[in-house]
Amino acid sequence: MRYEAPSGVVSAAPALTVSPLTTRSGLRVAGEVGLATHHVWERALERAVREDGDVYHLELSAVTFIDVAGAGALAAAAQQLGAGRRMVLDHPPHALRRVLDMFWPDLSTIEVSVS
Repeated sequence: MRYEAPSGVVSAAPALTVSPLTTRSGLRVAGEVGLATHHVWERALERAVREDGDVYHLELSAVTFIDVAGAGALAAAAQQLGAGRRMVLDHPPHALRRVLDMFWPDLSTIEVSVS
């Protein structure tokens, strides 16, 4: 979907792509997590909750924006993980790390990896 702004600038609607990781259990996510893409993000998180492994990776280095509702959906999914399970966020946007620290500081089922 594209729209033309009054100034003549052509812009595309926000997009979010999700693809499986090839070397470990998890997904690579790219784009924006916002109102227009919440359904894609929530389906990806549902998949993470359903997986059987102890560790599920979300490669987020190509995520350019995530709103607070998207962070909330991530926290809610992490709270549904069974005992001993966790999500590892690989290279999440700085804003997501701040929101998680602010609203869910004690959420032990999310690990942030920036190395």
